[in-house]
Amino acid sequence: MKRRAPCRVTVKHALVCAILLIMPVRSAAPSHAQRQAPASRLTGNPQVRAALDWFGHNHSWINDEQARLTEIPAPPYQEQQRAAAVKELMAEAGLAVQVDEMGNVIGELRGADEKEIILVSAHLDTVFPAGTNVKVRHEGNRMMAPGISDNGTGLAALLALARAMQFARLKTQRTILFAGNVGEEGEGNLRGMRELIEAYRSKLKAVVVLDGSGIEHVTTKALASRRLEAKVTGPGGHSWSDFGMPNPINALVRGSVRFINTKVPASPRTSFNIGQIEGGTSVNSVPHEARIKVDIRSESEEELTRLESALRDCIAAGVRDEMEPPRDRSKGSLEWKVELLGSRPGGELSPDSPLLAALRAADEYVGNESRLERSSTDANIPLSLGIDAISIGAGGSGGGSHSLQEWYEPAGREAGLKRALLTVLGISGMVEENSR
Repeated sequence: MKRRAPCRVTVKHALVCAILLIMPVRSAAPSHAQRQAPASRLTGNPQVRAALDWFGHNHSWINDEQARLTEIPAPPYQEQQRAAAVKELMAEAGLAVQVDEMGNVIGELRGADEKEIILVSAHLDTVFPAGTNVKVRHEGNRMMAPGISDNGTGLAALLALARAMQFARLKTQRTILFAGNVGEEGEGNLRGMRELIEAYRSKLKAVVVLDGSGIEHVTTKALASRRLEAKVTGPGGHSWSDFGMPNPINALVRGSVRFINTKVPASPRTSFNIGQIEGGTSVNSVPHEARIKVDIRSESEEELTRLESALRDCIAAGVRDEMEPPRDRSKGSLEWKVELLGSRPGGELSPDSPLLAALRAADEYVGNESRLERSSTDANIPLSLGIDAISIGAGGSGGGSHSLQEWYEPAGREAGLKRALLTVLGISGMVEENSR
C-alpha cells in the first residue's frame, strides 16, 4: 500500500479512535476501554502493528494456501477432505482445534473472558459437484479455478488472520473462534452455521463472516430465500408403443412455463430461478419421473410465500394440462409434489451496532468506504436471531462466481485482511499490556 504523510496518518488514527470510543457497550463488564479498544491501543499498539505487517510479509504463503485449498474438492456434503486440511493449518497456527458433529472445523484463540465469544467464519463448501476440475491455473496476475474466490478467498483470509494474531501474540478480551463451516452453498441450508449458533449462542456476542473477495460492501441485511423441488411421477414406458401415455417431463415443462411468467415486484426486490432440471432414462423412453429445483428470494416474507404458492399452482396446472385428452388415461396417471429443500431466514443489523462501528473504523483506517447490502450468506442465521453479524469480502477482486470461469486477483488483498483484523479486534477488545 502507498505510504501516507505522517500528518494524514495522525488524522486517520484520530478518526478511528473517535469512532471506537463512541461505540455502545452492551455489557457492564469488562470496561468499555477494555472491550472496544481505542485506536491508540489498536493501530498504535506495537503488537497490532506487527499483526497488520504480517500480511504484507506473507503474500506468497496466503496465495499458495488459497490455491492449495481450492484444489481440494468440497462439493456440498463432501467437505471432509478440505476440512482436514484446514484443521491442520489451524493447528499449525497454534489454535486449539476441534471438528464438531456437523463437520465444522473450529479453532479457538482464548481470550481473557471465556464466557464471551466472537465467531469468525468462512465456508468450506463450493457449489460444484464431485468430478469438477478444480486445478488452479494462472493467467497473468489472476488465479483461475472453480471456487477460487467463493470461497477460497475467505478460507485463506480466515487462516491468515489466525496466523497474524498468533505471530503477534495478541491477547484479546473476548475469546475468538475461527471456524471453517460446512453447508453454506446449494442445499446445505446453512447447516454448519446453524450448528455453530446452536452450540455457542449463549456466549456469542458477534459473528464476522468472510465470504468472497472485495471490500466495497458489507452485508448487514439477510436476504430471505427458499429452495424448493417440484417432482412429477408417472408409469413410464416406450416412446412408440406407449405414445399417448402422460409424460412427467411434459407436465413439468408446462408448469415451468406458467411459473416463469409469474410477475414479481421491483420493490420489495424479488427473484426466482429454475436452477436444475432432471428426468428420463433415454431419448426413446417415456420418463417415469422428472424434477426441477427452484430458488426464490425476496426482501419480503409475504412475497416468498406468494411465489411458493404460485409454483405449486403452476405445477398442478401443468399436470392437469398433460392429462387432458387425447392422453390415454388407461395407461396411467401423473402425481406431483413440491417439497421445501431449505429456508434461509431474514434479519437486519442495527445501525448503532458496535460491530458495524468497528467495521466503519477499520474502513477508515484502510481508506475504504463500503456500502451496506442485503444478501444471502451464513450471516442470515445469527441476524435472524438478533445476534450482531456481518458478511464481508476478504480483499482482492474476483469474478465468475459459481461458474467454471471463476477467477481471483490478489491485488488489494492486504487492505481486506487489515480491515477484517481491525474489525475483529475492535469488537473483541484488547487486554491491557500491564494486566497480562
